[in-house]
Amino acid sequence: MRRLRDMLPVAAVLMLLAASPAAAEPCANASGWDVSCLRRLYAAPLAAWPAPRIEGDGGYREMAPLSPPLPASSSPPAPADTVPEPLRQLGSRLFFDPALSASDAIACASCHRPDHAFADTQAISPGHDGRRGRRNAPALVGVAHAVPLFWDGRAPTLEAQALGPIADAAEMAMPLDRLPGKLAALPGYREDFAAAFGDGEVTLARIQSALATYQRTLVPVPTRFDDFLRGRTDALDDRELLGLHLFRTKARCMSCHNGPTLTDNRFHNLGLTYYGRQREDLGRYRVSADPADVGAFRTPTLRSVAQSGPWMHNGVFSSLRGILNLYNAGMPRPRPANAAQAADPLFPQTSRLLRPLELRADELQALEAFLRAL
Repeated sequence: MRRLRDMLPVAAVLMLLAASPAAAEPCANASGWDVSCLRRLYAAPLAAWPAPRIEGDGGYREMAPLSPPLPASSSPPAPADTVPEPLRQLGSRLFFDPALSASDAIACASCHRPDHAFADTQAISPGHDGRRGRRNAPALVGVAHAVPLFWDGRAPTLEAQALGPIADAAEMAMPLDRLPGKLAALPGYREDFAAAFGDGEVTLARIQSALATYQRTLVPVPTRFDDFLRGRTDALDDRELLGLHLFRTKARCMSCHNGPTLTDNRFHNLGLTYYGRQREDLGRYRVSADPADVGAFRTPTLRSVAQSGPWMHNGVFSSLRGILNLYNAGMPRPRPANAAQAADPLFPQTSRLLRPLELRADELQALEAFLRAL
């Protein structure tokens, strides 16, 4: 039998070779990965790094180091270093003040903890009278880039987002019509509003503005990964470097986690809708009314991800390795249990961007190590 190479045109052979594992993974060998080879690849400028493997439409933003302050993405926010200090201080006071809640016991910072990437340590934060909603308090680091806001994207700006948790009956439960008067009666607030806005009038619009301004200053802390992106090639150890390479290539993470804050700010169904069960959450669909959005949630930032668990929109994962194991398996893909579910236009469809990754145990360890370096 003639060899395949003898039977095909030269151009076709070259295409096959280009698609082969050896060509796709120039630093892979029979025993695993050649880290010295990876170091040579990633010693090059960022523009010359191996191109990421992207599922879907191929759109992505390249990784980039953080250069605090990040440019704000809402309209018309000022960069954090140009925010007037009195306005930032007022926003900070409001963020940490439990007086914004009906019980005088819950502040924004109660669920968005500064030492935890401004996320919560609990899967679902307890709110007014111990009530619990359905969703995890997301990390606020880099939130100036998270547009739209909330897991389901129901708020287009930080200003629009600011009052939602304050008024929500399961969170701070504060009647908004009473909030300005309540704050104005507290010592120092009129003076703080005068310093920030020119006069001491306390209004909802000003409360929104101050809270949003403060949250725009919550930029992620630069890490060794940023040093690596800037060219300090020893900033990542061997395992973290392999994790970076896998993140960009075999694991296809940059399909959704890209750009400086490692999020596409889009909405995806990861198979965690719990359709027809106790934890059912239809996600973005409740905002858009588009059946294609059933079970879709906004991609969170991966900056400071090791500090922001538990993870996912409902906080069901307490382990990064557990999340990686599920991604490696291709994530859950619910199947209709009967004819009625099969005919239901709201039966959730797991994103087509997700499929098994076939990562080995050592590769999963490397990927986790890289995530912890973010």
